[in-house]
Amino acid sequence: MKLLSIHSDFIEFESKKKAIDSAEEIHDPKDRMEECLTAFMSVEKVDENDTKESAKLAAKEILKNLEQLSVKKVMLYPYAHLSSDLARPKAAVAVMKEVEAILKENKDLEIKRAPFGWYKSFNISCKGHPLSELSSTIVPGETKKDKTKVVRQEEKFVTSDKKLTKEQQIKLSTAIILAKGVKEMNPEVEIGSIGFYHDMAYVDIAGAKLKESDIKKIRKKARYNINKDFKLESADIKDLSGKFQKEIIADLGKTATVFKLENLAFTSIYQEPVVKSTGAVKAFKVTNLGSAYWKNSSGNEQLDRIYCVGFGSEEEMQKYEEAMEEAERRDHKKLGKEMGLFTFHKEAPGMPFFHDKGSFIYDNLIAYMTSEMKKLKYEINKTPMILNKSLWLQSGHWDHYSDNMYFTKIDNQDFAVKPMNCPGNILIYKANHHSYKELPIKAGEFGIVHRHELSGALSGLFRVRVFNQDDAHVFCTEEQLKDQIVELLDLIKTIYSTFGFEYTVELSTRPEKAMGDPKLWKKAEDSLAAALKERNLKYKINPGDGAFYGPKIDFHVKDTLQRSWQCGTIQLDFQMPEKFELYYEGSDAKKHTPVMLHRAIYGSIERFMGILVEHFAGKFPLWLNPVQLKILTVADRHEEFAKKVIMELEKNNFRIELDNRTETIGKKVREAQLEKVNYILTIGDKEIEKNCLAVRSRDGKTRFEVNLKDFIEELREEDFLKQIK
Repeated sequence: MKLLSIHSDFIEFESKKKAIDSAEEIHDPKDRMEECLTAFMSVEKVDENDTKESAKLAAKEILKNLEQLSVKKVMLYPYAHLSSDLARPKAAVAVMKEVEAILKENKDLEIKRAPFGWYKSFNISCKGHPLSELSSTIVPGETKKDKTKVVRQEEKFVTSDKKLTKEQQIKLSTAIILAKGVKEMNPEVEIGSIGFYHDMAYVDIAGAKLKESDIKKIRKKARYNINKDFKLESADIKDLSGKFQKEIIADLGKTATVFKLENLAFTSIYQEPVVKSTGAVKAFKVTNLGSAYWKNSSGNEQLDRIYCVGFGSEEEMQKYEEAMEEAERRDHKKLGKEMGLFTFHKEAPGMPFFHDKGSFIYDNLIAYMTSEMKKLKYEINKTPMILNKSLWLQSGHWDHYSDNMYFTKIDNQDFAVKPMNCPGNILIYKANHHSYKELPIKAGEFGIVHRHELSGALSGLFRVRVFNQDDAHVFCTEEQLKDQIVELLDLIKTIYSTFGFEYTVELSTRPEKAMGDPKLWKKAEDSLAAALKERNLKYKINPGDGAFYGPKIDFHVKDTLQRSWQCGTIQLDFQMPEKFELYYEGSDAKKHTPVMLHRAIYGSIERFMGILVEHFAGKFPLWLNPVQLKILTVADRHEEFAKKVIMELEKNNFRIELDNRTETIGKKVREAQLEKVNYILTIGDKEIEKNCLAVRSRDGKTRFEVNLKDFIEELREEDFLKQIK
């Protein structure tokens, strides 16, 4: 259970409408209590195991707070936004009622309870001293320190499979071979998770203190083991050693199966059957080291993680290695440094430093998106980077996302550096009264956000701790919803096609722990699907994979290496407008709640820029390249003519560099090619004599006697059309 206790001058609320069909019956929608402790409560799934014990612990915590504050009044307030792992309504109500009953045993207390299952607006005034807010997590039967009983989300997706596919067998067998090799190298290490997700298999281990130099040893040991077809046998729980493996057993209970591979006993989060032998793996590659918190909770121990890939044949591994070599050649971290775009420094881990040329690309991406948004009548907002705790509590981020947030204090109050832009733009919407005639309001923001990432998860521009999110929030009526989604689909197509990206589309529907009326969810999902069908877009349905506040459409772009990147998203949100009491005045002169669409297209400027560097291998299209043209002089006597050419090109806003060094033309050309400029212009005696240019394109084709004015027109057209050459 999540409990947030606030010492209040007063709290008042009004029940607006039912959030669930089984909402409690009410006699008076309004209530108020003064000089009280307001206990915001979120009953979680773990509380269902023993509702009475959970209620008893919650009541004990509330009584302790009352004693500290010398308060005799309590308002029990169900507040689902404190948790993303909610109990079923029936269990939640049972816990709330039990807490109320326990507190009422103390005759000196005045107890009130807000009704469960309603959308409510509330107003609260908080006492201004250190004990005004007291938050806690209550878990029956466990200490606060050891309260996490979940399996990593990415590891859960095959737990219900009755049979692993051949590809999954290869991945899991690879992880098992890796675990065996590590254990043989160092018997003292403790095995945590053995599993896989996406293309990678992995093993989490404690006690190894691995370094990059250890990869070679691990690879050698694994290669030796790969030639053996190890048979897996059933084993007993007593064969397991180490707390991590025993915790997995405790989590899975009767569904857990213990296996033994020679002297290594282990259990897996994948339910039986796992694999009978490791024979499916014929080739193997250890890729890199990382780190992960045990069971993905920052309150737990941090483990070393070894990543590896397995293959059914040597030929498959050879193709993989060729693809990796090409990917390495295009590595944005290497190219970014070579081309002077960006660097990283130990003084700010995970926070990129953009140099002049990189800043040009960064700003140009924003400028291009802004120009397309302005065509669609977007407003462009800017909101503060640091906002008060009360806002993040209201939005739910404080409790759902605090592990990934950075905090500070101002005037003895808690503030957070924003991890998302939504709440700030909601405040801008709330700043004015709105009529239905103003809708849709399309509010864009290129907002800098900060999110804490594990150091082992950082990866160039792909995974950073600070980035610029190309956010937009569309506030519209239900009748406008489909048209707004269609407009967003068209905008996304325009942006991605400009960069030569193909993309696939996924529609994610209502998850099990969704908030809100299922009928409203169905209507939202139908609106998204209708918009996709109107644009004849093929899409895959991801059942139950929507956000807890609404369904969404995700867009996966494919680069030249056929790698898929999830960048764009359209998310339909009908929870945030309720939480923040957003409204507009309808044609009937009554207040109505708007529908809210969250959307991003780049996703983050940093990540999208990293993708572009690798997609183009640093060879940016003319409009995006910080240096478009390089002028090479054959001798000093050609420099005056070169400067006249530069003057004409700069008048037309083209970006040029002059190479007038006393080097051979061949060397100058090679270096200009390495800098990946779009065109190389060579000026010698013939060019001066005929008042023309020798133009070499990036694909190596050279044209002679090119008229400067004609060339400028060609460049202007290529730049305007944003052609990819």
